[in-house]
Amino acid sequence: MGTLFMAQFMGALYGLLSVIFGAFGAHALKKKLTPELLQSFEIGVKYQMYHAIVLLVLGFNLSFDQPLDSWIVNCFIFGTLLFSFSIYALCLGAAKGNKPKFLGPVTPLGGLILTAGWALLLYSFVSNLV
Repeated sequence: MGTLFMAQFMGALYGLLSVIFGAFGAHALKKKLTPELLQSFEIGVKYQMYHAIVLLVLGFNLSFDQPLDSWIVNCFIFGTLLFSFSIYALCLGAAKGNKPKFLGPVTPLGGLILTAGWALLLYSFVSNLV
């Protein structure tokens, strides 16, 4: 599968899942999570939706004729996976009294990869001007 397909597919999948997870958090988890955990869960949902939209926009606008385009998309795909899904797992684990410690560093790693994706996207815009 090419990067173009992955950008569009993962953008649509992340968008779909963020709506489902958002509804799940607002209804099913509202009584099971503390307000702080619910807020963390919602942050995961928001970031997932933001990056779903970005992936769709990139999937329809990048030419994918340069390796940089694929790097940008992959940073957003994997960064979102690590960031948002580790938050979900941490929140759900905490609600059950089980906090998986190995996930603690995964969230900031996902955030770092997302930041790299945004930096590469900025670079791609600036490099076209020079």
